[in-house]
Amino acid sequence: MPGNQASAGHLLRLIRSGEATTRGDLQRATGLSRSTVGHRLDQLFGAGWLRDAAGTSTGGRPSARIEFDPRHAVVLAVDLETRHARAAVLDLTGTVLAVRSGGLLIGDGPVAVLGELARWFAPLLAEAGAGPTDVCGIGLSVPGPVDFGTGRVVQPPIMPGWDGFPIRETMQETYEEHVGPSREPGPVPVLVDNDANLMAYAEHRAAHAGCSAFLLVKASTGIGAGVVVDGGIYRGIDGSAGDIGHIRLHDRPDALCMCGSYGCLAAVASGRAIAAQLSDLGVPTTSGSDVRRLLAEGQPDAVRLAREAGQLIGEVLATVVTLLNPGVLVLTGDLAGTPFLTGVRELLYQRAMPRTTAHLDVVTGRLDDRAGLMGAAALVVEHLYAPDEADRRLAALDATADRRHGAPA
Repeated sequence: MPGNQASAGHLLRLIRSGEATTRGDLQRATGLSRSTVGHRLDQLFGAGWLRDAAGTSTGGRPSARIEFDPRHAVVLAVDLETRHARAAVLDLTGTVLAVRSGGLLIGDGPVAVLGELARWFAPLLAEAGAGPTDVCGIGLSVPGPVDFGTGRVVQPPIMPGWDGFPIRETMQETYEEHVGPSREPGPVPVLVDNDANLMAYAEHRAAHAGCSAFLLVKASTGIGAGVVVDGGIYRGIDGSAGDIGHIRLHDRPDALCMCGSYGCLAAVASGRAIAAQLSDLGVPTTSGSDVRRLLAEGQPDAVRLAREAGQLIGEVLATVVTLLNPGVLVLTGDLAGTPFLTGVRELLYQRAMPRTTAHLDVVTGRLDDRAGLMGAAALVVEHLYAPDEADRRLAALDATADRRHGAPA
C-alpha cells in the first residue's frame, strides 16, 4: 500500500465510511503494524476528531469500536439567492442547529452582501451553543457559475458586480472581523459553489445515494442544473457544467435574457420570465417567489404558464437526459409544483428515446429550502476530512502545537 494510503487521513476515511471501526480492522485494512496504527489514531484523537463507541474521546481499549465524532466542530452554511438568503449552523452530520433567513439583495454587490452575512454569524453560533473557535469551515451557495478552484463566480448573469470577485478571501476577512478566529490554523476555510450543484449534492446524499448518474434542475429566478456522477459533483473544466438556462431556443429569437443574449431558455421559462408574463396579464408579480405563492394559491394564469415553462424545459432536458442517461431527475425551485412537473414529463417523454427514459425517475426534491444549506455544509465536511486535506490539517495543528510549546513562558 502506498505511503499516503496508510496516513492518518486514510485511516480516518476508513473509519468514517464504516469500512474499519476497530484497531484490528485498521491493521488488516492497511497492513500497518499495531504501533503505527496506534500512532495514527493518537493524532486523530488528539485533534478531537474521533471517539470510542461509548461517546468519549479517550481512545478506548484496543478492541473498542472507534467512530468519527461529529460534535467536535460545526459548519456555517449560506444559501444566497437573488433577493434573500439563508444561513445556518450545522454539525458534521448535517443536522441543522440554528438557521436564519432574511431579505438580502444580491444586486447590492459582494462587499455589502458578504458583510451582512458575516453579521448574522455570531448570533447564529450563540443560538447553536457554539463559538467562533468551533467553526471548521464555511460553505457558500451562490446562483451563478463558479470556478471551484478559486472560489470566484464567472460571468454570472443574475449577480451584477460579482464577476471575478474574491469571495473566499473577503468572507474570511469579514468572518474574523465580525466573529473572530476559527479553530483552524490560518483563515477559516471557505468553499464556494453553484447553488444547483450543492442542491444536487444534498438531494443525492439524502435520498438517492445509490444512483450513479443523478441530475437536478432548479427553476427559480434562473434555471440551472446540478450533476452528480459516482457520488461527486460534475462541474466541467471551469464550473460551467449544468448552465442549461442559457441554451438557445430556435423559435424565441426576440426573448432578451439577463445574460445579454436572445432566445435563452431562462428568458422564457424561468421564474423571472413568468413573473414578467403575469404582470403583462395584469397580475402584479416581481419575482420567482411571487410566482411560487401564486402557484400555491392555484392562480390560473400562473398554473398555465408554469406548465408551459415545464414543457419548454422538458424539451431541452430530452437532449440533456440523452447525453447523461441519469437514473434520477429531481425538479426543484420556485416553479417545482405539479403543473411544472407535468409539463416537463410531457415533453421529456415525448422527445427522448424510450430506452433513455426507461429507468428514469422524475421527482421533486425532498429537502425543500434546506437543500442548498445542507449541500454547502456537506461539501465543507467532505473536503476538510478527505485523506489529503485531513493530513494537511493535522500537520498544521501539530506545527501550531510545537510553536506554542516552544514559546517562552
